[in-house]
Amino acid sequence: MTKKRVLIIYYSFTQQTKLQLKQFIAGLESCEIEVTLERIEPIHPYEFPFRTNYRLALAMIETFFQRRMEIQPVSAQCIGNWDRVILAGPTWSYHPSGPVLDFLDRFGREICADKIVIPFISCRSYWRWHYRTLQARLQKNGASVEEPIVFTHPIREPWRIIGLVLQLRGKMIRRDKSWFRKHYPGYGHNKEQGLEAMRKGKEIAEKLLSGI
Repeated sequence: MTKKRVLIIYYSFTQQTKLQLKQFIAGLESCEIEVTLERIEPIHPYEFPFRTNYRLALAMIETFFQRRMEIQPVSAQCIGNWDRVILAGPTWSYHPSGPVLDFLDRFGREICADKIVIPFISCRSYWRWHYRTLQARLQKNGASVEEPIVFTHPIREPWRIIGLVLQLRGKMIRRDKSWFRKHYPGYGHNKEQGLEAMRKGKEIAEKLLSGI
């Protein structure tokens, strides 16, 4: 039987998408799915952490209006016959990130046309607008789009947005016994979500192996 092949194209800014993908890939590979990983590389990425509040606010405005961030050309390994394509990245101001938008503009048709694509989204909370944008652009490029795999930060508001801003500014409070840490134990996704990502990988692997 021909081995099933999955292409994962991803962009990760604070590494939360990357960490979730690591577990997701482990789930796929545990079922002997062949995985090819392609990282989207911006030519001029945003600084991290942002040095001033002004720079952070400007980035939020730019991303809300879907400013593209030019990326390096993707490698030739992305061209091929894939049983699934996973397009992964964070939500930026309700939208896909600038590097992912540039990828779709320049390489989306070449890589995703006639493929089944699954969006993989890491976000603070609001992801539906992000998904709809991806769905529309992928379909325009000739892809079939499945339901997304979504991981939201598990902390309640307003601590979730406060923690995000502190993380982006490099001012996260590190003291474990601080009053803030009682409400906000850590930035990003937790271990349970990592296990869920692994389960999702296994679920998709099982569908592929069963011919669904």
